[in-house]
Amino acid sequence: MSGDVMKKLFLSAASHVALLGVATALAAGAPAKALAADLVAASANDDGAGLEEVVVTAQKRTTNLQDTPIAISVLGASALEDRHVQSLGDLGDGAIPSLRVAPFFARSSALTLALRGIGVAGDANQPARDQAVGVYVNGVYLGRAQGLGAALYDVERIEVLKGPQGTLFGRNTEGGAVSIITRAPTGQFGLSVGAGLSNYDGYRGDLHLDLPEFHKVSVKVDALVTKRDGTVRNPTETGQLDYNSYDRRGFQIEALWRPLKGFSVDYAYDNSYDATTPYYVQTLARGALAPAPINPVQPTRAESSNIGVPQQPSVGKGSGHRLNLDWRAAEWLQVKSITAYRDLEQTQFDNAPSLSAYVPNAPFSRYSIARVYQNQFSEELQLIGHIPELDFVAGAFYYREGVRDNAQTPNTLQWNATGTGYTPLPYDLKTYPFDRGSHAKTKSYGAFGQAVWTPAALGDRVHATVGGRVTHDEKTGALFVVNGALPSYVDANKRTITGEVPLDASWDRFDPMVDLALDLTDDVNIYGKWSTGYKAGGANSRSLTYRPFDPETVSMFELGAKSEFWNRRARLNLAAYYGDLKDVQVDFSVIVLNNNRGTLETTNAASGKTKGFELDFSIVPVNGLTFSFNYAYTKVTLSSAFNPFTNAVSTVNPLYTPRNAASVSADYERPWMGATFKAHIDANYADKQFTSTTDKTPSQSYTLVNARLAMADIPLRGQDARMEVAAWSRNLLNEQHAFLRNTNASLGTYGIFNEPRTYGVEARVRY
Repeated sequence: MSGDVMKKLFLSAASHVALLGVATALAAGAPAKALAADLVAASANDDGAGLEEVVVTAQKRTTNLQDTPIAISVLGASALEDRHVQSLGDLGDGAIPSLRVAPFFARSSALTLALRGIGVAGDANQPARDQAVGVYVNGVYLGRAQGLGAALYDVERIEVLKGPQGTLFGRNTEGGAVSIITRAPTGQFGLSVGAGLSNYDGYRGDLHLDLPEFHKVSVKVDALVTKRDGTVRNPTETGQLDYNSYDRRGFQIEALWRPLKGFSVDYAYDNSYDATTPYYVQTLARGALAPAPINPVQPTRAESSNIGVPQQPSVGKGSGHRLNLDWRAAEWLQVKSITAYRDLEQTQFDNAPSLSAYVPNAPFSRYSIARVYQNQFSEELQLIGHIPELDFVAGAFYYREGVRDNAQTPNTLQWNATGTGYTPLPYDLKTYPFDRGSHAKTKSYGAFGQAVWTPAALGDRVHATVGGRVTHDEKTGALFVVNGALPSYVDANKRTITGEVPLDASWDRFDPMVDLALDLTDDVNIYGKWSTGYKAGGANSRSLTYRPFDPETVSMFELGAKSEFWNRRARLNLAAYYGDLKDVQVDFSVIVLNNNRGTLETTNAASGKTKGFELDFSIVPVNGLTFSFNYAYTKVTLSSAFNPFTNAVSTVNPLYTPRNAASVSADYERPWMGATFKAHIDANYADKQFTSTTDKTPSQSYTLVNARLAMADIPLRGQDARMEVAAWSRNLLNEQHAFLRNTNASLGTYGIFNEPRTYGVEARVRY
């Protein structure tokens, strides 16, 4: 990262921390001088208060973050609240610099994730296609990109495991894994009720109820609703929805039964509804074709679309059952079972008139309508044990998934003769032909084991870890609609067949891991790690041929150091890595003439390398004040690849990989008048990045600032309860940048901008 960028990031954070503190002091009636005096006094009176211990389960057992020889970043419940993170998509601002989260083109109903420059090749929005970063909720793998934007329930922490996790987590963790852990029932009465209002007519409400244990059963209920209108106006006369709105709600009920000492049964059911409208795609610069007079370029973030379009929400309906069994079979052995079944139905709608050429009296404004239906079943058995000098984990995993999809793309508007106006076109989705339709089934079997040897002869300071996982994947299915008709393909005997194009492929895989760690002191350890991972093979349902492609693989070396010092007031974790990518899955696209359907082909066309450096630093300079700085440098180089449409070699861009990304934050907390004052501010920076495999137009770099002020632990008279009131803002400085930019020679450069400033107030009562 350049010195100018670093200076800008730190000055931005420091100046806004100062403004935040002054504004708060004045609002609370406390003189700024008293606030400064308190900081001086706290610095002089060091009572040893430091950073809190961070607990993770990255190795299938509970360990201290600092004792775990893996590069991990953790966001706890307080950090998520301070950043006003309501869904996984909100981490797209860069709270964890090496993790990139973005919508699939204009659709926030499907998310694209990348870690260390490893993510999707382009379009993972398909039944027989997978991502390279695995997402888990309470140990349950979520198989689709669709549905990841749903609202988060009562989250205890989010663990981001960087680098391939093929040994313990398995397939589709080539780049890493995101593990979301929610709060479990406590068995004691507790109630938390929150409500809030925000700009764009937004509101939020949530309830978390813990019931007292009854007959050894503890029950917890979580419910929430959050809604906001769009941030870009859709100027229609028929009351269509605006761009970038959301309406999310859901609930979860969990029951924890402990019938015997050392044995527990944990059952949970969740149900969610997530309705969103797409981001607005706007033309940033002209191409070769002259635009319609009514549709001029919009080089900065628009408040309104030039043209009003039909628009309905993309609706995701998800539900799931989870059953966890935990048995302490012996003092040295724990047996766990995680069984889950999930259903997902996701519709996706987006209408981008800016991507239409102007032709007098011609139809335009392609309405992309896609539907995905998925169900999955998974079972994981774990044996977790400890014998003298050896900790071990062994287990088996089974996963079955069924998915089907279809898509339609009718034109919804028609130009007039001069391009100064347009009229709506009628369309009936019941009779309009499908552009594509496919179905796929996945079965995956795996067995894994990992052992950590800590020899007493070396003073328990050396830890040698060896692990491995064998996996068998099967994918079957068919592409049964292409351009509204049965497809045609050439079979193995070179015969042209009209009918469903079949998919029947399988792959076997072994992923090893070796890790050597050394405790230099009680608070400093170093480690070296080698591991592999892969993204599963499959087929592309946007293809005309539906030919299968093989898994994409990575082999990565990592060196790291974890340390705490200054009486554990400071924590510094470092990691450097180098990885070889093979059989990289690359998307190539072509526009089908006289048809709204674009065609993709995916092949294992490239190889490459990824290397980088990561830094996580936190410090408590005085009691109650915490500074954090997180930085990631990532460089991915990919080979050129053969393009099946042009019969030529094409350059391949690494996707969602800014060279430099950083996040800096400050948190201040102090008692005041029987309550607790809290202030938080963070600034997040990222370089430009590519968002298309073959388009060299990058996104724009950015610096986003978020902030929150709260008065917590306010006692309620006559009640055994506490209240918290807060004000928050995301993108406090109203910064704007195009997080996606592409160029078409005819239409010009088009892009999608980040959200404008949002802000609100909220209150919470805890019993």
